Amino acid sequence: MPDFSFSRDSAISALRLLGGCTALGFATYTQAAPAFDSDSPWMLGDWNGTRTELSEKGYDFKLDYTGEMGSNLHGGYDHDRTARYSDQFGLGTHLDLQKILGWDDAEFQLTITKRSGNNISNDRINDPRVGGFTSAQEVWGRGQTTRLTQMWYQQKFFDQKLDIKVGRFGEGEDFNSFPCDFQNLAFCGSQVGNWVGGIWYNWPVSQWALRVKYHLTPELYAQVGAYEQNPSNLDRGNGFKLSGSGTQGAVLPVELVWTPKLNGLPGEYRAGYYYSSAKAADVYKDQNGQPAALSGEAYRSASSKHGVWFGAQQQVTSIASDHSRGLSVFANATMHDKKTNAIDNYVQAGVVYKGPFDARAKDDIGFALARVHVNPAFRKNAEASNRANAVYDYDDPTFLPPQDTEYSAELYYGVHVANWLTVRPNLQYIRHPGGVDQVDDALIAGIKIQSSF
Repeated sequence: MPDFSFSRDSAISALRLLGGCTALGFATYTQAAPAFDSDSPWMLGDWNGTRTELSEKGYDFKLDYTGEMGSNLHGGYDHDRTARYSDQFGLGTHLDLQKILGWDDAEFQLTITKRSGNNISNDRINDPRVGGFTSAQEVWGRGQTTRLTQMWYQQKFFDQKLDIKVGRFGEGEDFNSFPCDFQNLAFCGSQVGNWVGGIWYNWPVSQWALRVKYHLTPELYAQVGAYEQNPSNLDRGNGFKLSGSGTQGAVLPVELVWTPKLNGLPGEYRAGYYYSSAKAADVYKDQNGQPAALSGEAYRSASSKHGVWFGAQQQVTSIASDHSRGLSVFANATMHDKKTNAIDNYVQAGVVYKGPFDARAKDDIGFALARVHVNPAFRKNAEASNRANAVYDYDDPTFLPPQDTEYSAELYYGVHVANWLTVRPNLQYIRHPGGVDQVDDALIAGIKIQSSF
């Protein structure tokens, strides 16, 4: 029987929230934008015109929901065909301060998120002794708890050429950013944060940060940032922490972004570099240059950590003059410090076709492939640890499986049910889950639900 493992309290909270919002939607039902109108951007409608009126005055409110189910149809570390469900509610407000206070080109954003549920990858797909790299349910992670995810002020200057944002937010909002329509984490969001997650914190974690962007031309801009590197922000009990206690340094990213239109079709190309000023531990050697797992000495310390990334998205076809439909291609790559990082490089590529059928002009189809490569020094450390403990049998519970390369693939079809609801059933295939050769390749069935109330 499927094991839909999410807490009873979380389920009750979600139902109460949904029920309360639905009641509000019915109470403000209008023929112009009624609740559950497929043409409305919101499930609960326009609140008798109040929502549009508030937006025109500079007040926008959002309540979004993402739910993801994953079930291992075949293979994985544990062949039990278990199903797991994880989800996230996001409640936010965006204030146009030019309309509200008369401050030119100024805005404010506040967002709170709540994550619940469990992930099929943790103990069914990946060997729990070492864990995995990708996740079959990207919405799971960073603590199943409530967090302050965004609290920032943004100001533009010089005819909007200079753009400064300050407050609490994550690196992936602005740097190495990428859409999140796929369900597998290897194809969703900022990929740097997936492979150096100990220092780069993606959504829904926030930290004190500053981002400065300058448009060199209408199609080309450069940006730099400074982000608090504070591991305590990851703790479940620190979702609303505002103090800087526990800060170890700063992550300093820089990026160049080009957004051309080729033959009238939009594209985006990114190249960036990050530097962490905090100390980082070597993944293999001690201060004498010997394998730390064998010598018993502490792993040597490096004064910093760094890496680079590249990303490209380009629409290549359209349906007649309708640019909202057509084929787009994308690719991403990251490379990381081999002395201090478990992953030394990652590559990914895929395609998305929007509007595949005239009768389903807002549906989309996506397919992508990814390769995650483990730093050879990190693998050697696992082998040295097993030698130090005289453990050589994979089936021994104390054996530390060496990790190498993991491959992922996902195919989805996005059903545009309404402007406020998209459902994306998907199939995922993971070869060598967690980079462990002894773990059987896994076939995963998933469903991703994205809705805006």
